[in-house]
Amino acid sequence: MKYPIITQCPVCYNSLYAVKLECGHCRTRIENTFELSTLAQLSPEQLQFAITFLVNRGNIKEVEKELGISYPTVRGKLNDIITALGYDTRKKSEVDEKKVISMLENGEITADEAVKMLKHE
Repeated sequence: MKYPIITQCPVCYNSLYAVKLECGHCRTRIENTFELSTLAQLSPEQLQFAITFLVNRGNIKEVEKELGISYPTVRGKLNDIITALGYDTRKKSEVDEKKVISMLENGEITADEAVKMLKHE
């Protein structure tokens, strides 16, 4: 019987790593310290949500329907997964409005450039 791999120590809750791999066919064994992929470190619930999201080709409306949850809940779950994978949930194109205004006031950019920056163009 095969069991899903656990990624967190049930005693101290730190991350686990694999130390032995075995071929199911010829029984060759390899021992070392192997890191788990970042996807393997998602909780079972997060992994199931990610699969649902992918099967629905990223269509949030379809995910809402299939799971019976709201748009903000879908977004929240996506943000949780993004964070669990070690990424920042803020958009890379987010611009600090105060910085843009300061640059405009200091003559570093034109009004047109400021508008483009604020519209994320």
